[in-house]
Amino acid sequence: MRTHLVYAHPHNGSLNASLRDEAVQTLEGLGHTVTVSDLYAMNWKAVADYDDFGPTENEHFMAAAGEAWEKDSIAPDIKAEQAKLLEADLVLLQFPLWWYTVPAIMKGWFDRVFTNGFGYSPSRDWPRFGDGVLKGKRAMVIVTTGAAEAHLSDRGVNGDINDLLFPIQHGVLFYTGMAVLPPVVITGAGWQTEYADSAKHLRERLETIAETEPIAYRKQTEDYDEDKRLLPGRETEGTTGFALHIAR
Repeated sequence: MRTHLVYAHPHNGSLNASLRDEAVQTLEGLGHTVTVSDLYAMNWKAVADYDDFGPTENEHFMAAAGEAWEKDSIAPDIKAEQAKLLEADLVLLQFPLWWYTVPAIMKGWFDRVFTNGFGYSPSRDWPRFGDGVLKGKRAMVIVTTGAAEAHLSDRGVNGDINDLLFPIQHGVLFYTGMAVLPPVVITGAGWQTEYADSAKHLRERLETIAETEPIAYRKQTEDYDEDKRLLPGRETEGTTGFALHIAR
């Protein structure tokens, strides 16, 4: 497979950096072609603004983005990242969980790369949630957390890790068409978990990635009504929240 890893951590001597290198070495050892977007090393511009679109007089930001897509005037750094995604069979996002989400530089990568015309469209007919430009690709999150596993459980003080990752896995990756694999979660990073155990867990997940079943997110075209509400009776009785959008 062709794998593209989008990586966000500012310190090249960090646990994340070691895991990034472990991932690349494991995948290449399995015969994958691997590319890496190291966002901090790239000095990635994290703020989406009109400079991304070339000359435009359109004051509506979303419309200006769509105009730039149609005119092929989107900034070169954005085009380069879009090309990497289009070429990949597998997309990995690796980051530390900061304030319950991705580092700002990765959020800026989402904002700028998944632009109108590539990642989304205001059109009601635009394919999304299981369909879209990136349909047919697989994706997986690799995340480290300072919180312990118990803190991120169903009754944990931080909330269930699957709920915390839902906006990224469902709202970004699945939204744009990718099949999303269960995440690799390294808990207690830096104080509770030994590096050897973390590296072993990551290697095992990567070695079985081709056989791993994706999270069974519901497709918009199959499970929702015209108002984009889940059709009655699709869920197990008593299911609420994000779990409604996963077939069980």
